[in-house]
Amino acid sequence: MNLLPNFSTFEFECGCDEAGRGCLAGPVVAAAVILPVDFVCPQLNDSKQLTEKQRNALRPIIEREAIAWAVAEVSNIEIDEINILNASILAMHRALDKLDVLPEFIIVDGNRFKAYNDIPHKTIVKGDSKYLSIAAASVLAKTHRDELMIDLDLKYPGYGWRINKAYPTKKHREAIKLFGTTPYHRMTYNLLGKSK
Repeated sequence: MNLLPNFSTFEFECGCDEAGRGCLAGPVVAAAVILPVDFVCPQLNDSKQLTEKQRNALRPIIEREAIAWAVAEVSNIEIDEINILNASILAMHRALDKLDVLPEFIIVDGNRFKAYNDIPHKTIVKGDSKYLSIAAASVLAKTHRDELMIDLDLKYPGYGWRINKAYPTKKHREAIKLFGTTPYHRMTYNLLGKSK
């Protein structure tokens, strides 16, 4: 399926997406991407549909070709304070803050967003599999976050973060039982997977 270039008629339409909402540790990372209207990249898709190798190959193309792009994060401590939904939106706002070009319109993956600087926006469910700029944002958010978790894996080996990126895998939960939590774990999450 070919992804659509734009939702609106604005030239500087910005796509936003995040990565790491369901993880047990580490930050949530968001990206904001403004692509040229004539941007063509047939292999670009929702990051969840791509392999790690494909995402890593797409990242430099997006970063080189985009009119503007930025990545930002919200820490696990902030996630515990304000909850993951608010943290995801805050991460997107922080990414938008870092853009060199002010967007004229913002499209966001999912169904929840808070207005940013009175710029018109539209939330789009499964937007990362419909629009190029959201797909590009999903790739940047995911690759930047994965890189971060691989670095943290060196500091806290044993949890398998290099492989599981802090998602709630069996190995990750067994490591929490065995070693306890790290300063990067989200303490408001159901870390051990026990039914409440």
